[in-house]
Amino acid sequence: MSAEMIGVLGIVLLFVLLAFRMHIGLAMTLIGFGGVSLIVNVKAGLNLLGMVPWAEGSSYSLSVIPLFILMGQFAFISGISQDIYKAVYSWMGHLRGGLAMATIVACSGFAAVCGSSLATGATMAKVAIPEMQKYGYDPRLATGCVAAGGTLGILIPPSIGFIIYGILTEESIGKLFMAGIIPGLLLASLFLFAIILQCHFSPGMGPKGEPTTWKTKLNSLYDTWPMLSLFFLVMGGIYFGFFTPTEAAGIGAFGAFVITFIKKKINLTTLTESLLVTGNMTAMIFLIIIGATIFSSFLALTGIPFMLAETVAALALPRMVVLILMLLIFIALGCVMDCFAIMILMVPILFPIIQVMQFNPIWFGVIMVIVLEVGLITPPVGLNVFVIKGVVPSISITTMFQGVWPFLVAAVVCIAAIIIFPQIALFIPSNM
Repeated sequence: MSAEMIGVLGIVLLFVLLAFRMHIGLAMTLIGFGGVSLIVNVKAGLNLLGMVPWAEGSSYSLSVIPLFILMGQFAFISGISQDIYKAVYSWMGHLRGGLAMATIVACSGFAAVCGSSLATGATMAKVAIPEMQKYGYDPRLATGCVAAGGTLGILIPPSIGFIIYGILTEESIGKLFMAGIIPGLLLASLFLFAIILQCHFSPGMGPKGEPTTWKTKLNSLYDTWPMLSLFFLVMGGIYFGFFTPTEAAGIGAFGAFVITFIKKKINLTTLTESLLVTGNMTAMIFLIIIGATIFSSFLALTGIPFMLAETVAALALPRMVVLILMLLIFIALGCVMDCFAIMILMVPILFPIIQVMQFNPIWFGVIMVIVLEVGLITPPVGLNVFVIKGVVPSISITTMFQGVWPFLVAAVVCIAAIIIFPQIALFIPSNM
C-alpha cells in the first residue's frame, strides 16, 4: 500500500474515531503512531512516541500556555469581571439595550486578561444574565449577547488560539497577538451595533436600566485599573519589545496574582483551585499538541499536504475562491467540533496551501480564529451556548440559539471586512 493511500485512510479513520467521541489528542497519537509504523517501521513509530511528548513537554516556548491560563484564573478569582461589568453598566445601563451592550464591553475587557472564550462566556453569564433578567430583557438577547461576547476571548489577546496557531505554523505569537487587537475591537463594535438594531426595531427586547449619577460613573472607572494595567503591561511589553510572549505570560500571571492579593481574594482554597484548573487545562491542550505533532509527522511522510497544495495551485482557482473554500471547511467542522481541535487538525493540512497561494499567515490566522469563533455559537454544538445553558438552565437551548443569529451576521461582516481590508489585522504587526 502506498504512503498516500495510508495517509488518506489515516485521515478517514481519524474522523471515524472523532465521531465515536474519542479524545482528539489520543486519536491523532494512535493514528500517527500506526501510520509511521506502517510507512517506515515500528521502531520509528516507537521513537516518535517516545521523543515527541518529552520535546513538547519540555519546550520553553510552550510554557506560555499554562502561564496565560494561570493569569486568566487569577483574574477570574480577583473579581475583575464583576468590576468591569459594574463600571460599564454605570455608563451604559440607562440606554435601551444598555445592559446587553455593557455585557459585550465587559466581555472584551475580561477577554483581554483571560484568553479563553469558554471561560469568558461562563464568567460573564453569571454576572450579566441575572441583571438582565431583573430588568425584563428578552432571554434571546440576554443569552445571545453573552454567548457572542464570550467568543471575543479567543480573538482579543492574549489568546490561547493564537498561541496554538503560532506554534503550529512557527509564526510570531507576539505579532499574532497584536494582529488580534483591531479585529477584536471591530467585532465588539459590530456586536454593539447588532444590539442597537435589535432594540431599535423591538424596543421590548432591551428595556432601559436605572440611570446613575456622574459621581458613580467616575468612581466606577477606578475599578477598571486592574484590567487596564494588566493588559497594557502584557501587550505593551510585547509590542515595544521589552519581553517575549513567554516572559509576558509569566509577568502577567504574577501581575494577576498581585492584583488578587491586593483585593484580598487569594487564600489556600482559591490558590489550589486556580492551580488545579490550570493544570487540567494545560494537560488537555498539551495532549492535543503532542497528538498533533505525531499526526503531522505522519502526514509529512505521506506527502498529502504538499500534494494537496500542488493540486490546488494546478487548478488555477482565484485566491479568494480558495480562501472561501477553506473557511467553509472550518465553519462546517466548527458546527460539530471544538475550535482548538479543528485548528490542530486542519492547520498542518491546509498551511501548505496558504503558503502556495501566498496568503499572509498572520492575516489568515486572524480570519481563521474569527471563523472558529462562529463555530462556538453555531448549532448543533455551539460550545459557548451550552456553557451558558449550564449557568442558566431555565432558558432553553432553542431560545439561546435564536439569540445568537444577529451576532453571527455581525461576525460574517467582520470577516468580510478583514478579507477586503487586510490592514485591519496587519497594521499593528507591520509597525512592530
